[in-house]
Amino acid sequence: MSLSESAEPLPVPAANSPTLRGHVQIMRVDHWTKNVFVLPGVVAAVSLTGAHFGMATFVRVIIGLIAVGLVASSNYTINEVLDAPFDAHHPTKRSRPVPSGRVSIPLAYVQWIVLGIAGVALGLMIGGRFTAALVALWIMGCVYNIRPLRSKDVPYIDVLTEAINNPIRMVAGWYIVTAAIVPPATMLLGYWMVGCYFMAIKRYAEVRQLAEAGKLAAYRRSLAYFTPERMLIAIMFYAAAAMLFFGAFIIRYRLELVLSFPFVALVMAAYLELGFRAESAAQNPEKLYHEPRLMLAVTACTVVMVALMYVDLPFLHALIDPSFLGGVRPAQ
Repeated sequence: MSLSESAEPLPVPAANSPTLRGHVQIMRVDHWTKNVFVLPGVVAAVSLTGAHFGMATFVRVIIGLIAVGLVASSNYTINEVLDAPFDAHHPTKRSRPVPSGRVSIPLAYVQWIVLGIAGVALGLMIGGRFTAALVALWIMGCVYNIRPLRSKDVPYIDVLTEAINNPIRMVAGWYIVTAAIVPPATMLLGYWMVGCYFMAIKRYAEVRQLAEAGKLAAYRRSLAYFTPERMLIAIMFYAAAAMLFFGAFIIRYRLELVLSFPFVALVMAAYLELGFRAESAAQNPEKLYHEPRLMLAVTACTVVMVALMYVDLPFLHALIDPSFLGGVRPAQ
């Protein structure tokens, strides 16, 4: 018995034939809001390298965001096609365009390839390293969705390979500004772990909902391994790892960012709270803008972090100097 046959699928709304709207929907253009994860790479590159941000860079950012969006839509398209047998077991995803018959499968495969090529071709206008980041983003979409790899079916690897799109987007933002150097590894690792934290909360919400409906294994094989307790342990691990790498980054590159820690913690706490709600935006990240408390926390955190990237606070450096309060400076 195949995975998709392990439980009776829920009934889906009937559709007469594929529609243009169905093909547009599987591009998930509303998910392009996730491309905001490109912008911290832009800000970091400008701040840490001293690069000038003028009109030319602004135009590159716009082109870059569109290119990333096209590649992301390519990944969403193949995700929709290959997940359709499993989405039929989900109480809400069963109404998506593919399982409900509103998409031509052969045409969807063409759409997947065309969107990927269009995004990469547009990326060439910015540069080779930026384009390489786009190719990496597209490849990870294949790893995540396509057999024999299909990493989304493997416990823990599911979250890790989905969330790695965050640092890839950050790298893309960095290379929109400069291709001269590589971004700091601690910054990318922290960004990756934050993404894992958010994704693990989404999985936690799914485990709680689908376990009650008896559809967990039928919807996603990787989730069958988890209990809510295991998912909470994973969430704690990713949160701790994210803060470890973030701390290492700020000590080495931008100590002033230590003052943003309370705001970062507030965002993480607000997001965790969503995971305990039934049918919350944690399961549908494209709807996060409907959460006013989370959006307020994110806005405050963003403003503080951007400001701290440019405001120098010498007293903070004095506080950690080994000679402060009678400490002994290590020998050179």
